[in-house]
Formats: sequence, C-alpha cells, structure tokens
Amino acid sequence: MTSLSALSEQEVKAVLAVEPEWRLGDGKLLREWVFPDFVAAMAFVQRVAELAEAAGHHPDIDIRYNRVGLGLVTHDADGITQRDVEMARKLSAAFPS
Repeated sequence: MTSLSALSEQEVKAVLAVEPEWRLGDGKLLREWVFPDFVAAMAFVQRVAELAEAAGHHPDIDIRYNRVGLGLVTHDADGITQRDVEMARKLSAAFPS
C-alpha cells in the first residue's frame, strides 16, 4: 500500500526534477494541457476521469475553454504524497505533451 505521509520539500523538488511538465503551486502538483477547442478539452477530462477512477485517486480539475489544469494533493495527508507522484506519472504517460 502507498504511504499517505506527505513528502518533504526536498522530495517534492526531486520529483519535479524528473517530471518537468509538473510544477508546484498551492501545495499541489500542477500541470496544464492545451487543446484545439472545448470539445477536445472535455474529451480529455473524460479520459482523465476514467484513469483516476481506476486508480482511486482523483485530481482537482480546472477547465478554461481549451485549457485543462490538473492538481494533485492528498488531503488526508495535508500535502503531496507518493500516491500523488504515482498519479502524476500515470497522467504524463497517458497524456504526453
């Protein structure tokens, strides 16, 4: 089982060094994708929802027309955990830039 302990600042920085598409903001791992239009953005959100449901770990989703931002944080741990890192990696693999 994946630990629900929040990662240290140093551990988060190490993750960001190998996951450069992601950034730290508001205490979350954040990433944005840009699509040709709203319909394509919504199709992406549906695919993210399916992946998140299968993983049992759900990102915060911000939709702005053709831009979709995802945020990962484990609220129960009050911070970023290894579970968030694993989900970020799954999302990056499934939806490269």
